[in-house]
Amino acid sequence: MPKTYTTKQGDTWDVISLLAYGTELLVDDLIDANWELRNVAIFSAGVLVVIPDATPEQVASTNLPPWRRRA
Repeated sequence: MPKTYTTKQGDTWDVISLLAYGTELLVDDLIDANWELRNVAIFSAGVLVVIPDATPEQVASTNLPPWRRRA
């Protein structure tokens, strides 16, 4: 069963990413896993968001400058 997050009023993609992964930079992974919510900028309370697994390498690579990250 995939991990999920239930939004609070005012949550945004970057806040959810920070809470789930410890970095705001994995927003693209969240949006890809929740494509039907891609147009939401600010969430209302109670929206279920799927949290895909992130590898330690993905999380660690967010600490690198953009030109050092793997595409």
